[in-house]
Amino acid sequence: MEKLRIIFMGTPEFAVGILDTIIKNNYEIVGVVTVADKPAGRGQKIKYSAVKEYALANNLTLLQPTNLKDENFLAELKALNANLQIVVAFRMLPKVVWEMPSLGTFNLHASLLPNYRGAAPINWAIINGETKTGVTTFFIDDKIDTGAMILNSEIAIEPEETAGQLHDRLMHLGSTTVIDTLKVIETGNVTTTIQEDNDDIKTAYKLNKENCKIDWTKSGTEINNLIRGLSPYPASWCFLKDQNEELNIKIYEAKLVSESHSYEIGKLISSKKEIKIAIKEGFIQLLSLQFPGKKRMLASEILNGVSFSDAAKVY
Repeated sequence: MEKLRIIFMGTPEFAVGILDTIIKNNYEIVGVVTVADKPAGRGQKIKYSAVKEYALANNLTLLQPTNLKDENFLAELKALNANLQIVVAFRMLPKVVWEMPSLGTFNLHASLLPNYRGAAPINWAIINGETKTGVTTFFIDDKIDTGAMILNSEIAIEPEETAGQLHDRLMHLGSTTVIDTLKVIETGNVTTTIQEDNDDIKTAYKLNKENCKIDWTKSGTEINNLIRGLSPYPASWCFLKDQNEELNIKIYEAKLVSESHSYEIGKLISSKKEIKIAIKEGFIQLLSLQFPGKKRMLASEILNGVSFSDAAKVY
């Protein structure tokens, strides 16, 4: 059994959970690679990635290349003498990097491949109304999320689960699956499954302002799935117009109410306790939302300080 010397590559909190589990299972991490520091927020203060924060707190060797083909970075990477690399939510690697270790480079992806290859698999699984998802480990090749699969694990998506809640459950499932993958690689008896392409494969497109905007003419289920699938980040949004004021609002939590009515689609109906939006087959009740320049608030909290006219609508 070959002793593993691992380089870990990742950026967000999701990757931290995996890295922490690897260390707690007594595997040797000889180096961590994450993104370069960058300014963020209104003050443009330098922000460290979640993986960097963890690496510093645990005295791990840290590399932050701006160019993955840079000769100095490649020399530093090679000097770590790793025989395996693990990638979790990082970036596409050049061949010179992923082929460097003798045992290869594997990725943990938060979907049941080949479905939901791409940048936002957790979000799109919920947006598209899937009832199950999972994680897959696979050896990296020269395309995105297409390599030979090692292991996968499946999990049910709860009916009202948000992307944030599913993220946390998949992080735990991914941790277990990565450890199982390491055990298989240690034995030297890895068997893989080639991904088969077909026209029915669904893609996890990168999220942008356009595909995060709510289309109130869609079905209540589709609208609710979009809100759940984008909560808490980056959050679904729409325009709210009331008399001469137009606001860009974010919606984090809502409830579908099936009920007959004669309102036009998009009309906002409010009382002292609730805010509802008229849709085809009923209403979307807004439970948690955010106005520009304000923090996220419950609808009941917003109604304490804001009143809407009969002309209020969303689009």
